[in-house]
Amino acid sequence: MKRALLAGLASTLLLAAPGATDSSSSRPSTPLTAVREGQPVRMLYELKASAWLFIIPITGKARFNVELHPDTYRITSAVKTTGLADVLVDYDLGLSATGYVRDGGIETYAYVSQNDDGKKNRRVELLWGDSDVDAVVNPAFGDLGHPPATPDQKIEALDPITALINFALEPRTAPDNPCGGPMKIFDGRQLSWLHLDYAGMKTVRSDAWRGEAIECHVRLEKVAGFKEGTDRSEDNLAGIDGPLRMWLAPLPNGATVPVRIEAETEDIGKVTLQASQLRFEPIVSEEARAGSGG
Repeated sequence: MKRALLAGLASTLLLAAPGATDSSSSRPSTPLTAVREGQPVRMLYELKASAWLFIIPITGKARFNVELHPDTYRITSAVKTTGLADVLVDYDLGLSATGYVRDGGIETYAYVSQNDDGKKNRRVELLWGDSDVDAVVNPAFGDLGHPPATPDQKIEALDPITALINFALEPRTAPDNPCGGPMKIFDGRQLSWLHLDYAGMKTVRSDAWRGEAIECHVRLEKVAGFKEGTDRSEDNLAGIDGPLRMWLAPLPNGATVPVRIEAETEDIGKVTLQASQLRFEPIVSEEARAGSGG
């Protein structure tokens, strides 16, 4: 299978991501509401991917540990795919992001990506400033794409894992567009916008959640940083035949989290991701623990 397939699937599916509105209020409640009021929250989220090449399973997993405090956040993530050599690109990524918690979402300050695939083992460090995103990349990219992303474009975007979690937490204010978006993502080179089109409701099941979910179809806009000659008018993801379909679970706390993602691929058929872990829990301070222990 071509590397382009997993370049699209691993970075977009395994790094891909969610609020519900309260019609009685002009300011929808989300998990960030309680956080901003002084109650830190931890979000634990895991996606598992599965596909079959003839009778051989191909699997992947993405784990996210999100700590939300009244003014700041931290995300750590591990993304790994496994499969046959030369059939599936191996991703073994360690990711982290820190930044600021706002009323309407979270904003990146710093992002680190370390890929241990046994080849380039590239490390990307990004720092969001007032007028540009500073990058330290080792080994360096061959080029920054044609055209490269501009400072204003980079500043407006979020890193991949912050974009995912922000999408899950941001308020949904448009009743005719429960899918939300677009997700604006910058990874140090490529700048992409993911547009989501509402396609109705569907009953879905996963290990972590089941019920009526919002179906969204995902379109990719290649804004900047892609290889010269890339067809930027093609709004599908690399290696995918037909739309990428995503189902969002509208949770009682106001989050809207992807619990199932499906894509028909050109080489191995259907690839499915399901939420295998999804929970929010309060972060208890050391002082509170000591007080409750008497």
